Amino acid sequence: MDKLDANVSSKEGFSSLEKVLLLTFLSAVILMAILGNLLVMVAVCRDRQLRKIKTNYFIVSLAFADLLVSVLVMPFGAIELVQDIWIYGEMFCLVRTSLDVLLTTASIFHLCCISLDRYYAICCQPLVYRNKMTPLRIALMLGGCWVIPMFISFLPIMQGWNNIGIVDLIEKRKFNQNSNSTYCIFMVNKPYAITCSVVAFYIPFLLMVLAYYRIYVTAKEHARQIQMLQRAGAPSESRPQPADQHSTHRMRTETKAAKTLCIIMGCFCLCWAPFFVTNIVDPFIDYTVPGQVWTAFLWLGYINSGLNPFLYAFLNKSFRRAFLIILCCDDERYRRPSILGQTVPCSTTTINGSTHVLSSRIELDRKENWNEEEKISQTFLSCAGLVLLGRKPHLREGKP
Repeated sequence: MDKLDANVSSKEGFSSLEKVLLLTFLSAVILMAILGNLLVMVAVCRDRQLRKIKTNYFIVSLAFADLLVSVLVMPFGAIELVQDIWIYGEMFCLVRTSLDVLLTTASIFHLCCISLDRYYAICCQPLVYRNKMTPLRIALMLGGCWVIPMFISFLPIMQGWNNIGIVDLIEKRKFNQNSNSTYCIFMVNKPYAITCSVVAFYIPFLLMVLAYYRIYVTAKEHARQIQMLQRAGAPSESRPQPADQHSTHRMRTETKAAKTLCIIMGCFCLCWAPFFVTNIVDPFIDYTVPGQVWTAFLWLGYINSGLNPFLYAFLNKSFRRAFLIILCCDDERYRRPSILGQTVPCSTTTINGSTHVLSSRIELDRKENWNEEEKISQTFLSCAGLVLLGRKPHLREGKP
């Protein structure tokens, strides 16, 4: 969404110290986005457990979109902002602007698809989620995240539909007579501003709010059930049944996930809402929004592309473990304990003089069944793309 300085002709250049500070900050944002999103992609590709969760296909695609933003869009915007001139020509300006709109919209669409995926898994039919979310449906959703933004980016921008009625104003602001500088100006008329903002932000935002609200309500209900289970708990001398342990664990995980969703949704709104509100208002107030405001809101949206990986690391145990394994060069301390490597207590019984092992097989079967159910409980994910995984339920030794 490259709405660069609309009032650029009145902007004074930065001093040397300001340029150094600004370049340092922008470089840190770009580097954070590149390394963070690369880390997410590598983590999912290398971690077998993360690959088993279907939602992580959306996370990888989201990380790829954000990575392209940080590589193909941010550096050129930073160079123009610091040098106060566009040196790459008019055609590349159109290409870069189209990539900006395409990739940032694709990023937002991925967040929307993740929220809808979580809503379908948690609120609608959680027990049949595995069968409903087929590879074909995932492929169609991912394809839509990349194809639909094309119709509001390359197609209208290359055809000049966004310039209709404001060509003279764009030409006037493209050149700075005082410094004899040229700028990459992207201004939009009222029809394009409304269409682009509604498709790229307001519709996905509305769907995300509705989806996460329903997930939050579901988590609140589960929290109430936890309190009921605690009040009706078994006496201290008796141990709770494994099924109750698993149910309580699952509901605790979902309650924690609901709080995380609020954090992620808040970050998304903070990063993108200012830009899109301004984008739809500016054409109706004769393009009087100061260029500095546009630049600040634009880079605030860019920061969202580098924010999601850090949210994964701090709020998600499985991603945090995968990150540590990568950064610590496959240190064995951070690997998951293998269920197959654990010793399972065995009990025996005598039938017609023959001794048979019983408990080990029962325990392994229960672990397999619980692992299947656990995958369902792992379906909470942020708007940014979080998969919150809780601890596996501990089996009590010697108890069937």
